[in-house]
Amino acid sequence: MDRHPGTAPDTVTVLWCTTDGDERRKAHTLLVRTAADMLDVPPSELWLAHEEGGRPFLGGAGGALEVSVTHARGALAVALTSGSPVGVDVEVVRRLRAEALARAWLAPVEADWVAGLLEEDRSAAFLWLWTQKESVGKALGRGLRQGGMSRRVPLPESWPPGDGAPPVLHPLPGHRETASAATVVGGGRLVIGVARHDGHRPEPRLGGTDLRVHQVGPGAYG
Repeated sequence: MDRHPGTAPDTVTVLWCTTDGDERRKAHTLLVRTAADMLDVPPSELWLAHEEGGRPFLGGAGGALEVSVTHARGALAVALTSGSPVGVDVEVVRRLRAEALARAWLAPVEADWVAGLLEEDRSAAFLWLWTQKESVGKALGRGLRQGGMSRRVPLPESWPPGDGAPPVLHPLPGHRETASAATVVGGGRLVIGVARHDGHRPEPRLGGTDLRVHQVGPGAYG
């Protein structure tokens, strides 16, 4: 049987959706159902659990997959891959004191970048960086501890980034074994950050990782 694309070592699959509540349960259901589909096994043959530090993992038939899950008010996302730890984070775009937050929490070059944007763009741009830092912390298994907010992530060449192109994982400055990306979805209402840590490989292959981000409907978790 051919391997599902989502279980290939060079592919990260991210699924997201909006919802009207109960985000945590729905995110867990979506993760288990998606993993079962990828592995071609019944959902009853795998389950979601958490390490002592909080990192999620799949037991049973799902042990070959690396996973991450996130939810915010009215939104959720899951990430699945194999071979390397992955992280995902979702944030709802809302008006923030983005420049002040950037000066307080981000690396100086990142804060300068946020401050240099139009005021109406700064909140989404701050969350574009924040979600990547959260996802990097998840991929590393330590959250934002040990300098997580000062750990730089790649800056886009322009804003808004991509101009409709799919997101691409780029290595972190000074940490080439870890890569991250972010994308604005839902008509500008949500930002999703994704990261993958390939540090256990002698030759990290992050540059060739295929990042697939897709919206799903209520049937995926209902």
